[in-house]
This record gives sequence, structure tokens and C-alpha cells, in this order.
Amino acid sequence: MPPATRPFRYRRITAAGDLLTGALAVGTTWALSWSALDVAIAVSVMALAWPLVLTAKTGRPDRLFGVKNTYRDIFQGLAAVVAVLAVAGAVFSIPLLGTTFLAAAAVLAVGSIAVRVAVRRKLRRLRTLGRATRRTLLVGPAAAVADTVERFAQDGEHPLSVVAACVEGDAAEAPGAVPVVGSIVGGLPGHDDALRDEEIVHAVRLAAQRVRARTVCVTPGSEFTGDRLRALSWMLGDIGIDLVTDLGLSDVAAHRMGLGTMGSGVLLHVKQVRPTGLRLAAKVATDRVLAGFILLMLSPLLLTIGLAVKVTDPGPAIYRQVRVGRDGLFFTMLKFRTMYVDADLRRAELLDSADGDGPMFKMRHDPRITSIGRLLRKYSLDELPQLINVLRGDMSLVGPRPALPEEVATYDGTARRRLAAIPGMTGLWQVSGRSNLTWGETVRLDLRYVDNWSYTEDLQLLGRTAGAVVRSTGAY
Repeated sequence: MPPATRPFRYRRITAAGDLLTGALAVGTTWALSWSALDVAIAVSVMALAWPLVLTAKTGRPDRLFGVKNTYRDIFQGLAAVVAVLAVAGAVFSIPLLGTTFLAAAAVLAVGSIAVRVAVRRKLRRLRTLGRATRRTLLVGPAAAVADTVERFAQDGEHPLSVVAACVEGDAAEAPGAVPVVGSIVGGLPGHDDALRDEEIVHAVRLAAQRVRARTVCVTPGSEFTGDRLRALSWMLGDIGIDLVTDLGLSDVAAHRMGLGTMGSGVLLHVKQVRPTGLRLAAKVATDRVLAGFILLMLSPLLLTIGLAVKVTDPGPAIYRQVRVGRDGLFFTMLKFRTMYVDADLRRAELLDSADGDGPMFKMRHDPRITSIGRLLRKYSLDELPQLINVLRGDMSLVGPRPALPEEVATYDGTARRRLAAIPGMTGLWQVSGRSNLTWGETVRLDLRYVDNWSYTEDLQLLGRTAGAVVRSTGAY
């Protein structure tokens, strides 16, 4: 059974970092202008109020899952503070909105973001090592408990560490080797519903106390009705144990979910985030600007690679291949040729030797690859001509990799969801193991990207791609 772990003081560390950032902002003010006393006082007030402003803006962080929309809240909070001080300065005829004041405000924003990035990275490292987690009891049918454990395990770092289960029915051990420390059995003859509810709630409470759980997670398909969940939350809350429910949803990002009420019921709205309108325009504009800039900067390298491919093996330097894009539309994808000119003709004879477990053809030691082609593939340099596809609008910098028509012909309904997004040069599975992933893992990561798309995630994936290319893990 996993040992108890020391809680990570997220709120305290973040608040201390905000105070330190405020002090740095005040120091910046004095460093830029010794004589600007009015501005220094205003910045000092802003620095002292800054942690309170962020708390009021973001609310109390959830002890399990932290704060959502942190960066947006920081900028909105800063805008509110600057606006209030600007009005105050105008009322008292104090010119605050000068270079010194704005520099201090920038220090506050950048410092607060840096604090949160550092804290989250530290927390992520600790949780990857199994620390800074909360001992958790799962409650529900044995099969549902096993499914929840499996889905939790797909995330390398998460706040909950499953230590035991309280299952419905008789079971010595739930699937997945989770020890069972309690059970919820059928009601005895003559027991009314109120007594039955009380027995179930007490059984869960005793199981949680037995394993010193700090969180109880109710799995899908359990016997817990709304009234039972409410009674359980009261009883667990009295002894300092958190209650969460697993809805059974997979790979749904937090920004897609919204809670609402209707009457006495609680409703969960799972929003669709396919880029359209202004969001699609922003993605396309970013793609084309960055692709054009990268092409311009790397043009000497592109010419050198093209010449090397041409010299080392007879045939064209650029390989053209029909791929399937968004909504099933065909386009011609470009890349530097890394295989011998008869590679397509030899593909059929190598199918039985492929390493892949799905429609996507993968082969670790593909005999069709040229010597220079192996080097280009290792560092993904062969993909650089696809920047032209991005400029044409056939592809995006970030998205699922474009598939071959014969691969798409074998897709089931789930895999076809990959075609809902513009195909990209890099994506979530490219920075998560590349060709080392199974077909199922590849589809799951692609669908996570398609279903949970955000402009911010695109920028993050572009940043992570550089590290993945340098490490060259799974590239062949």
C-alpha cells in the first residue's frame, strides 16, 4: 500500500512568490527613478495588494486540481489594478502611467507567471515520482474500479494515488490488483431506503478511515444516487476527507467542461472546441507567418539538404505523396526523399515485417531508407518541405499527421475523427514517443488534441517539438 506523502503547499509557496515579485517590482521602480516618490508609493501599494488581487480574481485554488485560466486571470487582475491606480492618479493629478510604472507592472505580470510555472513544474516532477499525491479510496463496482485505475495510470502525474477500493458486492480483490478494504452488499429484507443509504455511507467512511484516505473517488456505475452522494459528502467533510466523482469521461480537457444547475440538478456541459471563425483565422495566420519566417531563415539548410539527397542517390530531392487532409480532402505532401526511388513498389513486400500494430506502416530497420535518409529522419529534417504545405493551407504546423489514403480506408469511426483537424507537421504523439507508440496510443493522443484544441496548446507543442527532435526518441 503506498505510503502517505507530504502535502505540497501550493497556495503558500505561490503567495510567497507573489510577495517576492511585488518586492522586485518596487525595487525596479527605485532603480529606474530615485526621484519618482509618487510612483514608488503607488507601485508599493500595488505590490502589497497584488496577492490579494490574484486571490480575489482566481478564487481559492482547488486543493486537488489547482487553479484554471491562471495566465488570463493574472493579466485581467493586473489590468484592473492599473486601471484603478490610473483613475486615482488622474483624480489626484499624479502622472502614474509612465515608463517606470509600466515597467513595474510588467515585472508583476512576468514574475507571477514565472512563479506559477516553476511551482507547477516542481509539482509535476514530485507527482511523477509518486510524491505530493493524496491517498485515495475508490468506490464502485469492481469492473468500474479497474477501469478508473487504468485511466488514471495513463497520466504520468496526477494528484490521486489509489491505495484501496470499497467495492459493490463481494470481492477479495478488484481487477488491477487494488486491495479491497470494504464492500457494499445488497440490503437485507425489511430494510427501508433511508437505512440502506446510511449503511452504504458508513461502509465507505469506515473503509476510508481504515486506509487513512484523504480523498474518496466514486466511480461510474456505482449505487450512489444524488442523495447518497450528498450524504457521503457531509459525512466525509466532517472528518476532513475530500469527495470526487469519476464521470467516466476520457481525454476531455478542463477548459471544455462547464458546470450548471437546473432546478436541484447539476449539469455538466462538454463543449466542442473545433477551431472556427476567429480562432481558426488566428491558427491559420500564425501557421503561415511562422512557416514563412522559418522557410526564410532555413533556406540555406534546405538547399544544402536537397543537394545532399540529390548527390548521394539518383533521383529527385523532393518526394511527393498524396495524403488525406481535413475532412478527407486529398493533397500532395512534400518532403525530402529519404528512401530509394523504388520504395513505394517495395512497400507491399515489407508489410509482413512491419513493426506497427495498426494501419500506420512503421518499420524500425526499413531497408528502403538511404544512408542520408536515416540521418534526416532521426532529426525530422525530411519534414521541412512541408512548410510549403503550411503556406498553401494544406497543413498546419500542429495537428495529427496526414495519413495515406489506404490507411484511411481501414479506419473505424473513432480513428476517422483524426480527419476533423487540419493535419500538422508535429502534434501530441510526435512529442510523446513518436514511432515508439502503439496505434491505439497514437489515435488516443491525436483525438485528445482534436477534441481539446486550444491556441495555447499549439504554442506549447511547438516548444516541446524542439526538445523531441533533439532527443530523436522514437524516430525511424
